Amino acid sequence: MTTMFPPLRSTDPAVFGRVAVLMGGSSSERDVSLDSGRNVLQALRARGVDAHAVDGIPALVDALVHGQFDRVFNILHGNRGGGEDGVLQGLLQALEVPFTGSGVLGSALSMDKIRTKQVWLAAGLPTPRFVRLPPGADDAQGSASAAGGRMPGAALRAAALELGLPVFVKPSCEGSSVGVARVQTEADIDAAIDVARAYGGEMLMERMVVGDELTVGILGAVALPSIRIVPKGEWYDYNAKYIAEDTRYLCPGLDGADEEAIRALALEAFVSAGCSGWGRVDVMRDRSSGELLLLEVNTAPGMTSHSLVPKAASQLGVAFEELCWRILEQTL
Repeated sequence: MTTMFPPLRSTDPAVFGRVAVLMGGSSSERDVSLDSGRNVLQALRARGVDAHAVDGIPALVDALVHGQFDRVFNILHGNRGGGEDGVLQGLLQALEVPFTGSGVLGSALSMDKIRTKQVWLAAGLPTPRFVRLPPGADDAQGSASAAGGRMPGAALRAAALELGLPVFVKPSCEGSSVGVARVQTEADIDAAIDVARAYGGEMLMERMVVGDELTVGILGAVALPSIRIVPKGEWYDYNAKYIAEDTRYLCPGLDGADEEAIRALALEAFVSAGCSGWGRVDVMRDRSSGELLLLEVNTAPGMTSHSLVPKAASQLGVAFEELCWRILEQTL
């Protein structure tokens, strides 16, 4: 598949004014965000942009109230102070401050894996079978839980058996493999119940697809080459994503018509979830059927040394500094 990027809208860094690179924050993905933010800050400054680090939303609000910035490069990750759940986007829209990435709708929807999957199903897009597990339905014996929302033990066990093992159990509104439990046999269910209770919020139980794990970056209206992720261990978990040096990334992840199909599907999934600007769509390919199944959308993907959007962009000749510039250009 031949991909052409439009020419840069400007080569003058002065057009951006003073830029806040928003990083860190208070979500469970703070450390990853700080790493991403440092890389983005360095890249923008290397191109002459007047960019400055800002740690978290309260610090950004204070700076904006005092007129210190003209636009925001948002590289916060996650929700509850993580800047990917629509709250930050609503604030910046109200203040009429341009920012990178999706707006309120795309950010809020894609942060919620369950609602994103419901939208995809309504649009006729493929995604693995799943069950929504509300907090506080009952306790391990099936009785009503007390206020405070313990995850249902009996309900989780019944859902796992109904959906059919193996399954994943994960928070509906977290990222970076935070709080994920794998249930391969009935013996694993109790551990998954403990994970769910510790989280305390709404959980997604999803059929485990055995096959290739792939991801497709989105930049503007362009789907980047897919990446097939091959961890040394059995799972692409937090360690494999951000720490291990032995995870292999094959780009493009597929060939010929299959590569065209996954990029088209990812772009359609991204748009149907109300997303815009840039992001990443995660996909599984079922090994037995070859079917492509959508997992989730990330509206502020990592920009670390292990991150996937920069790897895919480099396959098209877009180096990291240019990638950051192109993302920031979307705020003009």
